[in-house]
Amino acid sequence: MRVLITGAAGFLGSHLCDRFLDEGHQVVGMDNFITGNPNNISHLRGRRGFHFVEHDVTQYIYVEGSLDGVLHFASPASPIDYLEQPIPTLKVGSLGTHKALGLAKARKARFLLASTSEVYGDPQVHPQPESYWGHVNPVGPRGVYDEAKRFAEAMTMAYHRYHGVETRIVRIFNTYGPRMRPRDGRVVSNFIVQALRGDPLSIYGDGTQTRSFTYVDDLIEGIYRLFHSGRAEPTNLGNPGEFTVRQLAEAVLQLTGSVSELRMLPLPEDDPKVRQPDISIARQVLGWEPNVDLSEGLQRTILYFRQLLERQGAAARTL
Repeated sequence: MRVLITGAAGFLGSHLCDRFLDEGHQVVGMDNFITGNPNNISHLRGRRGFHFVEHDVTQYIYVEGSLDGVLHFASPASPIDYLEQPIPTLKVGSLGTHKALGLAKARKARFLLASTSEVYGDPQVHPQPESYWGHVNPVGPRGVYDEAKRFAEAMTMAYHRYHGVETRIVRIFNTYGPRMRPRDGRVVSNFIVQALRGDPLSIYGDGTQTRSFTYVDDLIEGIYRLFHSGRAEPTNLGNPGEFTVRQLAEAVLQLTGSVSELRMLPLPEDDPKVRQPDISIARQVLGWEPNVDLSEGLQRTILYFRQLLERQGAAARTL
């Protein structure tokens, strides 16, 4: 197959490029580097089957040659990013999705939308099944991301029903692993970097809010299976193991050997109190469930950040 992956230089997009190339497919990667990192795809430069196009997907998308799939992963995806860039976040979820769907329709290509568990907002149903419509504040500061993804899902299903586009929608729960940015505002990367530097770990609220953490390799496996499945409706992919933020902090301290203290900060507005996926559909339809437990995944991610910080430190000393 030959596929287009938007957001190819992002955390998830770059891993997805790897997976499709490893399976023998051709990949056109696209990114405008607003939040993507060129280093995430530097190892793919010159690799057979990979072609990169720097482009803003909110503008008309043109790709030469045939396409069998369009996987739309372009979007700011961490709180720091979408709170600092609310308009681009809304535009990529609306205009960007429209342009990517239009390309898929024109090329008769399968379309996969990277949606998010944030469509459930601060949920009143726990755990969250795909049938739950969510509890989102559309005018709150987080609404720019939540509503952009909800709109993207609605547009994707409209193209499926009205234009007959073959669609897939993945609702991604908290995912972590190598290629996350050190300061992207997500709790796993925040805690690991703070612990390695000996800084206090920033816990927002009292630390009793829960999250479910999926290691990136498990998520990519689920996305790859979903893309090749026949399911058009939204599908949760995440780890149903639920941990409090404080438990995560304690695990990071133990695995890094850090003596950092915990620093309690005010809980941000509309921050979800709980988050846990119901993955019954993924199990039944895709035969998928995560295999990497939190301890193993954290060890792999800590190693990545330890090496990254060492390289950054060495580079700074040479200046």
